[in-house]
Amino acid sequence: MSHYLWAMLLARIYEAFPLNCPICHAQMRIIALINEAGDVRKILDHIGESPQPPRIAPARGPPLWELAEASAQAGNDSEWDTAEPAPETEFDQRVAW
Repeated sequence: MSHYLWAMLLARIYEAFPLNCPICHAQMRIIALINEAGDVRKILDHIGESPQPPRIAPARGPPLWELAEASAQAGNDSEWDTAEPAPETEFDQRVAW
């Protein structure tokens, strides 16, 4: 059962269980795990996808105009000055499927 943990984590993020068929919503099961580079390359070539990973763009900071707008809005908006009260109940973030 521990090999389905990734599916539960994805379900928690995207609010959809990845082992349900997107067409008929029936439960799917894992029949194979392919991690050999040559096999993965053949499959990607067959379906028309590039076997090369995309280039990673260098990291950059946030645009300065968004920072200036946010700080200007924070100074003029009274709602930005008040903090939200703490929730009365503690939310349990564990996956409970």
